[in-house]
Amino acid sequence: MRPVSAGPNPAVEVVMRTGDNDATAQRIPGQPAEAAIDQAQSGGSWCGGAQPTPPGGWNLVHDRFDHAQEATREALCTLGNGYWATRGAVPGSTADAVHYPGTYLAGIYNRLTTALDGHTVETEHLVNAPDWTFLTVRVGDGPVLCPGSPEMLSYRQDLDLRTGVLTRTHRYRDAVGRTTRVTSRQFQSLTETHLAALELILEAEDWSGEMTVESAVNGAVANRNVAADRALAHEHLVPVRSVELDGEAVLYEAVTNQSRISIATAARTRVGAADTVVDRRLIAEQARAGHTITLSLGRGIPVTLEKIVAVATSRDRAASTAALDAGNRIGRAPGFGELLGAQENAWAALWERFGIDLETGVRQSLALNLHIFHVLQTVAAADTDLDAGLPARGLHGEGYRGHIFWDELFVYPMLTLRRPELTRSFLLYRYRRLDAARAAARDDGLNGAMFPWQSGSDGREETPAELFNVRNGVWMADNSRRQRHVGLAVAYSVWQYYQATADTGFLAEYGAEILVEVARLFTSLAVHNPADDHFDISGVMGPDEYHDGYPDAPGQGLRNNAYTNVLAAWVLARAEDAVGLLACRDCDPLWRRLHLKPEEPAHWDRISRRLRVPFHDGVISQFEGYEALEEFDWDTYRARYGNIGRLDLILQAEGDTTNRYRLSKQADVLMLFYLFSAEELRTVFERLGYTLPPELIPHTVQYYLARTSHGSTLSRLTHGWVLARSDRTRSWSLFEQALEADLADTQGGTTREGVHLGAMAGTADMVIRCYGGVETRQDVLWLHPVLPAELTEASFRLSYRGQPISIGLTQDRARVRLYPCSAGPVRLCVEGIEKTLVPGEVWEVDLPSAAAAHALPEPGADPTAPMLRD
Repeated sequence: MRPVSAGPNPAVEVVMRTGDNDATAQRIPGQPAEAAIDQAQSGGSWCGGAQPTPPGGWNLVHDRFDHAQEATREALCTLGNGYWATRGAVPGSTADAVHYPGTYLAGIYNRLTTALDGHTVETEHLVNAPDWTFLTVRVGDGPVLCPGSPEMLSYRQDLDLRTGVLTRTHRYRDAVGRTTRVTSRQFQSLTETHLAALELILEAEDWSGEMTVESAVNGAVANRNVAADRALAHEHLVPVRSVELDGEAVLYEAVTNQSRISIATAARTRVGAADTVVDRRLIAEQARAGHTITLSLGRGIPVTLEKIVAVATSRDRAASTAALDAGNRIGRAPGFGELLGAQENAWAALWERFGIDLETGVRQSLALNLHIFHVLQTVAAADTDLDAGLPARGLHGEGYRGHIFWDELFVYPMLTLRRPELTRSFLLYRYRRLDAARAAARDDGLNGAMFPWQSGSDGREETPAELFNVRNGVWMADNSRRQRHVGLAVAYSVWQYYQATADTGFLAEYGAEILVEVARLFTSLAVHNPADDHFDISGVMGPDEYHDGYPDAPGQGLRNNAYTNVLAAWVLARAEDAVGLLACRDCDPLWRRLHLKPEEPAHWDRISRRLRVPFHDGVISQFEGYEALEEFDWDTYRARYGNIGRLDLILQAEGDTTNRYRLSKQADVLMLFYLFSAEELRTVFERLGYTLPPELIPHTVQYYLARTSHGSTLSRLTHGWVLARSDRTRSWSLFEQALEADLADTQGGTTREGVHLGAMAGTADMVIRCYGGVETRQDVLWLHPVLPAELTEASFRLSYRGQPISIGLTQDRARVRLYPCSAGPVRLCVEGIEKTLVPGEVWEVDLPSAAAAHALPEPGADPTAPMLRD
């Protein structure tokens, strides 16, 4: 038995096994010691098979092979560094009904056309690159030793989140009784971002003789990860060359067949004890390059083999060709041990900056650490002039074809307050595609820049016109490109980055241009109504996605979506602020590029004060006319279908439509309470001419929470966030559910297609900005903690305007420490008390009692009274 959590009532992990067959182990994780021992003594039960066991919150461990769960585990055990990532598939496996090896390089897309149901479909995909992990082992002339085979005795897979190292230990016994242990360690280097490493330790436990290892780069790969996309063209690579570089190394090169991007993979396979090598033969085939190595193993004597791989592409900077660059990199690559030491140091530095310490359960800590880990693996190399966006499913699979959505809105806060240069890099991805957004606006007869709902290589709209309904096999219209709010999210993130960094140079060179062009788009979308001197925006969709129009006008968009209009008003005001901030700087090149007219800021100001926001029954209406829709029979549909997250597919298969009902896939109106504090939102509404009675926010939250199907991983996150100040118990429950979205694969088996990056980053951000109450606005760092009862302590680090800050919170006290550095003073406001701190200073503040903090706001004005002010 060993402890897996600290505290007065430690939990233990009990492992029971019969004989030397580890596969009979029965594991009882995470229970109080007494209960676990009692269960073990009474015979116990299997608790550690399909579900991961969480030893200490830092290791994702699976101790039984499960064919049905393997693809999900591969996504959860993906290894990466931001330049590229590799799914955690067993080395030597190929794509089949169980496994899906996949390697993805940031920004490497390819476009194909498919003849489908009588018409041509053009789609762009993040390319599945050649598989560098291919490595098989066989004893004598026996079968390949692989998990799930009859020869397997035991299986253990351990992802160490502290170091980014995936360790596997398997034991096999063949038909003649030979027992073999195979241990591997694998990682993608954080310090040498073009390199990856795989170490294999082979041990003949009770025999001696020959073993054959096949180590190769496998170019026979395609994009087949997503079931709904398998009818599409999926062959993206054309072989170029397969050559030997020297006695240990090979090079495999392929090129994408449309975007013409060269991908070169050089692999060096080295045996630790050279005298164990009996034979070594080159594999140089059209789709493979590698070596077949025959080893002589002595009884009980481990033999180590290491495979170091370098990858390069023709998109890389400071390289002549991809093949030459990959060859040079593998030629000077260090060995496994040296790379591993640097890897451990690099991850330690990242965790020091991004780690969040929680005084809560081990399962929650494991999930949160896993989320932070996968976000970091997707972004770590982004500040090295890498022109790539943030795919909604990370670099972990082919979900959403690797496209970039508004999910970045949920990722940036985690980065901006720790390593803002990462956010800057991803915002530059948007800036470089500003011309494409301008062209899209012009094509629609609009001004400014219209960012696409789905973006890929060049910033054009990648959203498909149709969506395949797996429930009835019918293609249904997909009008989600009407979600113009994606541009508002980009502009919002630009301003939040500026607030956290005071990076006026970025604002002058890039950020203001984005703000101005998005402001121009919504200025041209806003139509003045002289009857009441308000502006209306029509033809758009909100984040909900279940309503693309009215019941009698499907696909035509909605009038006055509250989220869109309020955020547009805020962005228009920030564009005006940006122009004012830069007025005294030498920004003539910017003004010339923008052709900014003197009267434009004043027009933005007017619209930002007169955009219409609809209300009904004392709540903010999701859009104009929402209250006229029918109520939905939630109980009947839950009883009929169980999981009703995708009501759009369910109703369409029944011949009905979500446009008829008051329901939401995810937060729409409530996104306003996610993006803004109550104080800031009240200011925005007052600027628009509306008052927000104190009870309107909780009433609005409850109204839409009761009408939401949670069909997105972002849904429980945002709803948990907005409940934090009124119902912390329910907020914590939703937070825990958000933590489980990928770890327990709660979204209908979609994790195998890639993790949900926005939800992962959002849970980490929720601890800091929601429960921790951290906010950056008006050149002040605000702190208004609301820790749930289940979270007794939390601590984390921030970077605010170049100043490293540590924050420690308990239920009744906040401690803020500014690390000694050369940054200037920082203005802080904790629970309404404002103070300016200098580097090296510590400030401790008593917090309101938990009972007082949990109380709902006092009732204010009658919620049914008119809320429009003259």
